[in-house]
Amino acid sequence: MKVIYFYEPDEPNGFLGNFYPSPINMKGVIWPTSEHYYQAQKVSGTELAEKIRTMPSPGEAFDYSRTEGFPQRADWYEVRDDVMREVVYAKFTQHPDLKKMLLDTGDDTLVEQSPIDSYWGIGADGKGRNTLGKILMEVRDRIRKEESGVD
Repeated sequence: MKVIYFYEPDEPNGFLGNFYPSPINMKGVIWPTSEHYYQAQKVSGTELAEKIRTMPSPGEAFDYSRTEGFPQRADWYEVRDDVMREVVYAKFTQHPDLKKMLLDTGDDTLVEQSPIDSYWGIGADGKGRNTLGKILMEVRDRIRKEESGVD
């Protein structure tokens, strides 16, 4: 078993990240990337969510949701992992090519090699939580079970 690192969308294995250009349909609405959807859920049901959905890039959606005074929902830190699970699952089940690429990672460990984020990635010191990598591996296992018909 090996470790597969990912971070930038244009690098090898970049398809694993949320900035990768793969539109998704969430609740009847098309989102340009999983990052757009994820960031918009911080203010779901508001005009700001639609503003985030229509931003030109996932980086702009990311940056906008971090501006001073951004009105993030009160329960965000309780629900954010579930929101990420939901959008990652949607991305890989709505794009057969990406699903195959994810399944082709076998049982390898998936690691977001973010130099700045020690929650979703491993951070600058390499000791972060790698929560996105763990969710990707959960989704990979879920898809594998669904395809094999095993509960």
